[in-house]
Amino acid sequence: MLEFINVSKEFDSPGGGEKTSVLRDISLRVEKGESLAVAGPSGSGKSTLLNIIGALDKPTAGRVVLEGTDYMDLDENGLAEVRNRRIGFIFQLHHLLPQCTVMENVLVPTLINSDYSDCRQAEERALELLRRVGMADFKLHRPGQLSGGQRQRVAVVRALINEPVLLLADEPTGSLDNSTSRDVLNLLMDLNSSEDVALIMVSHADSVAGCADKVYRLHEGRLENV
Repeated sequence: MLEFINVSKEFDSPGGGEKTSVLRDISLRVEKGESLAVAGPSGSGKSTLLNIIGALDKPTAGRVVLEGTDYMDLDENGLAEVRNRRIGFIFQLHHLLPQCTVMENVLVPTLINSDYSDCRQAEERALELLRRVGMADFKLHRPGQLSGGQRQRVAVVRALINEPVLLLADEPTGSLDNSTSRDVLNLLMDLNSSEDVALIMVSHADSVAGCADKVYRLHEGRLENV
């Protein structure tokens, strides 16, 4: 479903000297409905890897192919469509809009999705997902009225609203306590199965990595099996 083919990423050094190599010749395959975790310390390149998979950044070398679509064949509009309709994003900081209700936050990605021209259809899916994560009763609340774990559950629903094939989670439990982290991880694994969506998580926490079907570690820019 996803192919990462000989991908490398370099960044210019601040002083204009030798480039900094963050990812080195990484190849990876992810099947539909599979869960995968990438572990590694801060600064190891985990977020860079996820940003390239999510079409938020471009590799210096190599190719990324999602369901047969090579990112290199797409212009900016094409990449934006991939991000909106085929990939769901969950971040450590949920990035919910503080002035909007839970329901409004969940529906934001549908505003530019032609598959949801029927607002009622989008609202029905949003409400069903909110029910499944125990947040339906909070649909009219604003993020400031929710706990950290509740806000992350809303962010998970927002990531799934457009029925993506791939769900990317960048340190999804990094700002949560141990008990809430376990709840969010269990939720992600349940949705990975029930929605048949591939899940890629990156984290420095071993507890996150231990939940996935496959676990890798980023070390000196290379992806190693654990």
